[in-house]
Amino acid sequence: MKIAIGSDHGGYLLKQEVIEHLKKRKIEVTDVGCDVPISCDYPVYARKVTDLVLGKEVDLGILVCGTGIGMSMAANKEKGIRAAVCHDNFSAKATREHNDANVLCMGARVVGPGLALMIVDTFLDTEFSGDERHIRRLSMFSDL
Repeated sequence: MKIAIGSDHGGYLLKQEVIEHLKKRKIEVTDVGCDVPISCDYPVYARKVTDLVLGKEVDLGILVCGTGIGMSMAANKEKGIRAAVCHDNFSAKATREHNDANVLCMGARVVGPGLALMIVDTFLDTEFSGDERHIRRLSMFSDL
């Protein structure tokens, strides 16, 4: 599995912890930045991750900012991206099973590292159900 990960300054420290966790799981990680916890613009990093996901250079993306909200808004501007803010395991599981989310967004100021790593594992380990009703609903996205 290949994962692209990015953050702004607010998510930098949590991103570093997630990267180490992914490496321990033997998951290939592409870190698109930011590279230091100095104020920066989150849409830049959201775009870098979404480009890799849409280009099929990675399987999934992870974005971290202060709340996860800004990253998800920026990521979801890209056609074909289904980014979800998840701050609990139920949401991480449901968004993969039902929505086939391809980008996980988290807020470093909302979840601590322990919970964040559990959310990452749940997101990565859950497959899209492929149920007809979910496929039908996802196909409606192209009409929006």
